[in-house]
Amino acid sequence: MKLEGNLKYLCIVVIFSWIVLAIIFGLTDLQISIALVNRDAIWANIGKDFGEGPGFGIIAISIAILIGSKNDDLKKQRIASYVILIIGLIIFIIALLFAYLWFITFGGGITILMLIFLIFTKNKDFKEYTTIAAVIILLAIINPLLFVLITKIICGRVRFNDLSPGYANYTPWFLPPGPVSGIRGNDSFPSGHAAMGWMFLPLLITVKDRKWKDPVRILITIIIIGFGFFLGVSRIVTGDHFASDVLFPTGVAAIATIWLYQKFYKA
Repeated sequence: MKLEGNLKYLCIVVIFSWIVLAIIFGLTDLQISIALVNRDAIWANIGKDFGEGPGFGIIAISIAILIGSKNDDLKKQRIASYVILIIGLIIFIIALLFAYLWFITFGGGITILMLIFLIFTKNKDFKEYTTIAAVIILLAIINPLLFVLITKIICGRVRFNDLSPGYANYTPWFLPPGPVSGIRGNDSFPSGHAAMGWMFLPLLITVKDRKWKDPVRILITIIIIGFGFFLGVSRIVTGDHFASDVLFPTGVAAIATIWLYQKFYKA
């Protein structure tokens, strides 16, 4: 069954699930965090420290595709990819020397993903990937760049790890404290890691015409959905975010991907 015949149903399911979970998490966020937080969990800290890297990588690849596809020569199409790869590698090496974790993640994500992309697309025409690249870039603008950053500033929600003794300054997602600039920890809602974890969601479009039992479709779906959930749950376990912080960028990613698919593939 193809995705085209299920867009309306899929959208309804996503929105309904989003609303139900938003209500549940609005009432149970604090209890969920108290029950799940384990700051020593190795797997969760891996997600915390390095989870955004793949998202940066797929965005960099999409930028390289859109730039390279302007040229008809296959070799010249890859110039932008090589430039971005070199920049990512330089950032990664310098970050390693100065032990700057965020830039290690940023540069490493770009370097590793770009290398994999170049290996698997050898002699391929970048023009084949321009549409999906455009969808990914627009999703990056809609979710992590606009929704997450703007909402963080507006809401000013205190992270679980920064709550006072007795959780007196805890607030549910629907009652945000309001803008608080310059205070570390007052940017819990929504989760930027979760938004970056769903940057691969548009790649499900590339396997939409395969049968549901196709091993390739099954594997790609498991990896993409699994990674998104892994990164989101890891943020709850480390105490950096509440369940609702993760829910909202997940919902935005799903709805935005459906909308972008309909706009670019069904126009």
